Amino acid sequence: MTIAKMIDHSLLRPELTTDDVRHGCEVAGRREVASVCVRPTDVELAKAALAGTGVLVGTVAGFPHGDTRTTVKVTETRELVEAGADEIDMVLHIGRLRSGDTAYVHDDIAAVVAAAQGHVVKVILENAYLTDEQKATGCRLAEQAGAHFVKTSTGFAPGGATLADIQLMRATVSPHIAVKAAGGVRSLDTLLTLHRAGATRFGATATEAILDDFAARERGERPATLARASGGAY
Repeated sequence: MTIAKMIDHSLLRPELTTDDVRHGCEVAGRREVASVCVRPTDVELAKAALAGTGVLVGTVAGFPHGDTRTTVKVTETRELVEAGADEIDMVLHIGRLRSGDTAYVHDDIAAVVAAAQGHVVKVILENAYLTDEQKATGCRLAEQAGAHFVKTSTGFAPGGATLADIQLMRATVSPHIAVKAAGGVRSLDTLLTLHRAGATRFGATATEAILDDFAARERGERPATLARASGGAY
């Protein structure tokens, strides 16, 4: 797998104009990334802009707080799939997970998985608000509910992906569940460090800088230094 095919190019900031989204899709198509992750209202736009490129269109449900009702998440997911979304990144109910209401969290995720009709579902835990025990519980519930990925963050919380969290998440879920790092993945060194720890998808806005750095290193123009392997946020 190439570096580009590990990246979900993120276009989720609320201030983005339609021209910004079109430009982001042009970047994603030209750089041949795995997907774009767009706001729900931009799915049709992204689908049209990326037609024929092989780049998938992802979007979000229950974003960014995860506290919408399950019926709302289900309706949202169904509409997004009908609009052409290939992947759904959903936020689990953070408060219910922190409260120990595992049945609610499981059923909320399972309902979205069913509504996605076989499309890939990534479950965002928003680790900045969770203890390690809660992170592990969230990962197990996501797997039991049929999700395809567990994901660290929305990118809108106080902290993003950390090495310690990727290691914990990878150790908690089975090999057939993938791990996505998002929030603070702004450099190639960070991506490589987290990839070695078990992440195989990365939400990023600095896509071009990351890929340009990789190309330069392949040409021998830049040293291949590694990011500090700490437990802190990148």
